[in-house]
Amino acid sequence: QAAVAYLRANATKYGAEADFYKKMDIHIHFPDGATPKDGPSAGIAIATSVISAITKRPVRSDIAMTGEITLRGRVLIIGGVKEKLLGAYQAGVRTVIIPKDDEPFLKEVPDAILCEMTVITVDTVSEALEQVLLPMPVSETPAPSSEMAPPPVMPTTPEQPGA
Repeated sequence: QAAVAYLRANATKYGAEADFYKKMDIHIHFPDGATPKDGPSAGIAIATSVISAITKRPVRSDIAMTGEITLRGRVLIIGGVKEKLLGAYQAGVRTVIIPKDDEPFLKEVPDAILCEMTVITVDTVSEALEQVLLPMPVSETPAPSSEMAPPPVMPTTPEQPGA
């Protein structure tokens, strides 16, 4: 809900229609939702996904992110930074976005791993989106057909008797 609320308040900033929420329903389903979690640290990832889907702007696939978000778009401190960075590293991800307030916990990550990673700290959803949203794809116009159009059909008038 925080992700959708943030986008509603900032829709035009990201290229979405201001009233997008009146034209579509958004449902986010977590099939493994019954699994216990330590907290709402997927908020920034969910917000990014929703904004990407609404604006049709792709997201970089080489970045992991974690952080709780507020309705006003602040990214809040989360727990388990060391474990999350180690998990990203083991998965081959070398760039991670974390809340700015979690920066002191980076000292818990082994230097051998941390020196191979880029950790981006953010205070707001907007700062995170600047790092991960790619430009909107340019729509391609269909190429003109190489087939020739059939000649136009001319209306015919029935012949008049005696003509």
